[in-house]
Amino acid sequence: MPTESLPQRQDVPAEHCWDLSSLYADAPTWEADFAKLDGMIETFATFQGRLGESTDTLIAALDFDRDFDQIAERLGTYAFLKTTEDQTDSDAQAMKSRFQNLAVRAGQAASFMRPELLAIDPQRMDELMDDPAVQPYRLQLERVLRFRPHTLSDREERLLAMQGEMASAAGNAFRQLNDADLKFGHITDHKGRRQELSHASFAQFLQSPDRGVRKAAFNQYYEQFQAHENTLAATLAGSVQRDVYYARARNHESSLESALFPDNVPTDVYDNLITAVRGALPAVHHYFDVRRRKMGLDDLHHYDTYVPILSDVEKHHTWDQAVDVVLKSLAPLGQAYVDTLAEGLRGRWADRFPNRGKQSGAFSCGSFDGDPYILMNFKEEVLNDVFTLTHEAGHSMHSWYSASEQPFQYYNYTIFVAEVASTFNEQLLTRYMLDHAADDNERAYLINNELDSIRATVVRQTMFAEFEKKTHEMCEAGEPLTVKSLRAAYRELLDAYFGPDFVIDESLELECFRIPHFYRAFYVYKYATGLSAAVALSTRVLEGGEQELDDYLSFLKGGCSKDPLDLLRDAGVDMTHPQPVQTTLDRFATLTAELDQLV
Repeated sequence: MPTESLPQRQDVPAEHCWDLSSLYADAPTWEADFAKLDGMIETFATFQGRLGESTDTLIAALDFDRDFDQIAERLGTYAFLKTTEDQTDSDAQAMKSRFQNLAVRAGQAASFMRPELLAIDPQRMDELMDDPAVQPYRLQLERVLRFRPHTLSDREERLLAMQGEMASAAGNAFRQLNDADLKFGHITDHKGRRQELSHASFAQFLQSPDRGVRKAAFNQYYEQFQAHENTLAATLAGSVQRDVYYARARNHESSLESALFPDNVPTDVYDNLITAVRGALPAVHHYFDVRRRKMGLDDLHHYDTYVPILSDVEKHHTWDQAVDVVLKSLAPLGQAYVDTLAEGLRGRWADRFPNRGKQSGAFSCGSFDGDPYILMNFKEEVLNDVFTLTHEAGHSMHSWYSASEQPFQYYNYTIFVAEVASTFNEQLLTRYMLDHAADDNERAYLINNELDSIRATVVRQTMFAEFEKKTHEMCEAGEPLTVKSLRAAYRELLDAYFGPDFVIDESLELECFRIPHFYRAFYVYKYATGLSAAVALSTRVLEGGEQELDDYLSFLKGGCSKDPLDLLRDAGVDMTHPQPVQTTLDRFATLTAELDQLV
């Protein structure tokens, strides 16, 4: 059998590649802007010590900072995208490295601005902000000033800043151990091929149709974490202790409150998520029972939860066919949305197919001045790639609308809302494909796909979020974080979330040491709230009329012109209440019941 090889970048047809000319026509044009920006850095010093002297000076400083950042974003985006085309391209790597060096120097030059703004007498700052000329920056300044109660004296801030490298030691140690030092050996797959077991291939082995392969990979993988559990427990404890220390140093009530403060999200949102998912666990346990019965197993282990229940459904999409089905599914968003996306996907927004040296996976990369580019490694025989395409298209259209409607300082939406537009599109695609399923088998396949998505994004991430909350509360209460206490806390969650009829292998407790997000805590809940908001909003748009659609499009246009919760509330979902999460969990229960009937 001949071996297929990926083409070199220069051999890929131009129509399959993105066109980066909306950023820069060529490298010399980029170099001209780079030289311009490099020369602008020294201008920051002309504003130091003067931000509070007059409205004119304050506006001039903020205008300059905005203009600098806008050019920097354009330069950085172009350099980054060039490196992803072919990661062996040394010219692109050098371009990216040079930009990063410039960005560090600029950051140092501008580092006085935030502390100086916070140091301005509150009465004087009120006078400056009341000037109508400052209105374009009022929200930006208010967001800076929110941190005043949590900002210390100059000397104390300097001491905290000096701790930066030391504070990252636990996370760095985990990454070195996890990414470089752990070796997992080899596994023979279901086709008799001996392959290396790694973080990347572990997920592939868990999807093997051979249960013996799945079990062997699971046990062999966790043997390494067992062998290093004391080191891993110490690094995780160090990471938690760092979070607690900084929260206390900055006068926050808890490390959770500290983490949610920048997005102005109350801790009730976090707690409501956990409460809602806890209440829906019987439906999750029902799903596991359906999976066990369909797979013909006497018992269900964690290594049985990733292989597709139905693997005999074949769907083939060319790029053009995938674009067509995505656009048809998005018709409820209106002609303007569909036409804009069609022009981008049929044109040169997307870098479509794999080539040698290209970055793996997929992403959307929007910017204020350029097209909202999409990197894909599209494979015609993989149905999930159609879902990936609409997911990234959701991000890109969010960027396109925000950049079209907002000034630069308010166009870039926050991480809290970032996954809403992308998973909204996935919801519309799922519902469209369910409506057009060829038979019950295809419908069951699509339902199983959505159930696994909700379970992975809402249920599993909420379990992770609850573990992060628990470990930080333990530390705040003075309880020791040891191998025993951390494993015990995680085991309680495993028992609750997987249910009494699920076999929890003892080594699964070690999962608490290997999740990278645990070393930068209180992030994963955003995945769960994002998908929940998307399910609620997509239901609202599909069942509503013109007003509901306008509300959602206004959300896409909002950028960061309001706080995340306010943007979502205006779109029609209030994440301070459990109802949006409950809507998603109700859909999970309904789909599980249907899957039970279909299979």
